[in-house]
Amino acid sequence: MLVLIKSLIQIGFLLVFSCLMNQLASWLPIHIPGSILGIIVLFFLLQTKIIRLEWVDLGAKWLLAELLLLFVPSAVGIMQYKEILQHDGLRLILVVVISTVVTMACTGVLAQRMGKRKERKLS
Repeated sequence: MLVLIKSLIQIGFLLVFSCLMNQLASWLPIHIPGSILGIIVLFFLLQTKIIRLEWVDLGAKWLLAELLLLFVPSAVGIMQYKEILQHDGLRLILVVVISTVVTMACTGVLAQRMGKRKERKLS
């Protein structure tokens, strides 16, 4: 029960933080989305230990685990564009598949290189 309450508080903190970053992004003269600004600021705050990882860890893990649910509305919204899907659907699927494969391959290569570098530092 305590873990659930702690998770809910952390999710609430992340939600408030996200709203604040969206508001800040709307005030700034540069056009950076609030979500990107929030990631940058949260990363900086975590690196400088102003915010400790334990303060957001459980909430962030839950949000990541349920990330697919957050994409359902956008996936359903695609259905409004039946004409485009009928005309260019195969090309769109091909682009999505290729970009997914390239992203996964680059991520795998980068993770392997980082792992090897970390092993060399430990040796």
